[in-house]
Amino acid sequence: MSEGQHRSAVFQLASEVIDAHAAGDPTAATYFGISGYDHLLPDLSPAQRKRDVAETQAFLDRLEATPATDQIDEIAAALLKERLESGLGLATSSESARVFSVLSSPIANFRQVFELMDSSDIESITARLDAVSDSLTSWKLTLEELRGDQQLPPKRHIEGVAQQARLADFSGFAARLATGDDVHSPLRQAAANADVAYDEFATWMTDSLLSNATERDACGPERYGQWASYWTGASLDLLDTYHWGYVDLQRIVSRMWEVAKVILPGAQGLAEVAEYLDSDETRSIHGTAALVERLRKLTQDTIKELNGTHFDIDERIQFCDVRIAPEGSAAAPYYIGPSEDLSRSGTTWYPTLGRDAFPFWSDLGVWYHEAVPGHHLQIATATLQSERQSRYQRLEGGTSGYVEGWALYAERLMDELGYYNLPEYELGYLSNQALRAARVVVDIGLHLELPVPEGFWAMGELGDCSGRTWTAEMAIWVLENLAIQSHDMSVSEVDRYLGLPGQAISYKVGERVWLRCREDAKARLGDTFSLKKFHAYALAMGGMGLDPFEQLMSQWDGN
Repeated sequence: MSEGQHRSAVFQLASEVIDAHAAGDPTAATYFGISGYDHLLPDLSPAQRKRDVAETQAFLDRLEATPATDQIDEIAAALLKERLESGLGLATSSESARVFSVLSSPIANFRQVFELMDSSDIESITARLDAVSDSLTSWKLTLEELRGDQQLPPKRHIEGVAQQARLADFSGFAARLATGDDVHSPLRQAAANADVAYDEFATWMTDSLLSNATERDACGPERYGQWASYWTGASLDLLDTYHWGYVDLQRIVSRMWEVAKVILPGAQGLAEVAEYLDSDETRSIHGTAALVERLRKLTQDTIKELNGTHFDIDERIQFCDVRIAPEGSAAAPYYIGPSEDLSRSGTTWYPTLGRDAFPFWSDLGVWYHEAVPGHHLQIATATLQSERQSRYQRLEGGTSGYVEGWALYAERLMDELGYYNLPEYELGYLSNQALRAARVVVDIGLHLELPVPEGFWAMGELGDCSGRTWTAEMAIWVLENLAIQSHDMSVSEVDRYLGLPGQAISYKVGERVWLRCREDAKARLGDTFSLKKFHAYALAMGGMGLDPFEQLMSQWDGN
């Protein structure tokens, strides 16, 4: 692109960073909606990582020499500098290579990206399937290097990713696209080859790599601090955050019990109430087709009800799709934003995990989080802000603290607006709030190997664990019995925390900042405060670290 197509040299440089990322990682290009790369997969080798480091440093050097023309430029440049520096630090220390899990790895990313492609572009899909083996071979070189440096992730993550690989089923994906019965077509053969590559890679991970991995799950304070800063864009006192999370968890669980007694008087535990709701057929949706229809209607109805009152939602983003997640995905629903030209809408994804009945009481708040007013409203709105946000800000710049903090704030907003109008819906909302508060406690507790707070709830067969060092088993108990998640979900969640240090706390930490910004604005502006204007201004500003976001919001004049 020429400089004349951008509002400033800073915006031009930010766009070039996106183009370079798309060229280096073709899967990212597909997520962004950048054409020309859909037939490729990335080179994940150590040699390519060195080239990426050099390229990032070159961008930082250019950014240092690029003057900002106004506040919009200053915000864009500061965000770009912080994100590039954070990524560079993780790459040079091998952190970005050594941290992978069922939530984020090439295995899951490659399988998902095919679901975002134009299903009529059989030629590109076939070529990308043919590229699976070589790309996994390049990743193997990196994993071998990590093995030699004794930097492999804990065994649980290698086992989990290997299991994901065995579930991927590219052949099933190809069968959905095939237009004829020719089982020897290039598409079907490429899919079969990709399945073989995944199976062979999974076998190598478990039969060879696993024996060199550690049993120790904790990453320690130094590594955790680096990751927590990366995910939140904030300077955190981790011990203070740990104790704050515990206090908030106590508050939420207390309210959960009040609601639970209305639903099932005499219940002995919150998990008993969840089991009662799950087993009630009248509270479940039966069949994936009915599930998709219900969630689509919920999303579109919410857009209509909120538009013009608490938000002004641009007509170009007044549709958010719902799809069933491919096998091998993470256990929780998730959202993928629209392509930058909006030709592909933002989409929420629901992993069925082999189920055919879906208790809706616990999904309502989740969908407000993933769709509207959560991720879809936030991320799709950013896509439209080309005059205020650089291309990097719109496509890649948001920290997890800003993005997930908003989505959790959105769940709470819907509670404030009265949308959890049945006791079971409120309990579902509260259970998700408890999950995010528990994440703060167990994520920091596990990785920093802290003692369980004094006076903590007795953990069933584990007994009173106060003062004992956190373990995965304790964390699973907390999620099952206080956040009332299923056993499988709780195990998956704990694997996730141990595989992505610091990411799990970003939800509650981010929500805390969003709420603090709102209350500060109310106090400063008094009767002139408008919730609708607050939302519009904060979302138009775009993703950034929580520290600069809070500082900039403190200067908002209410317009």
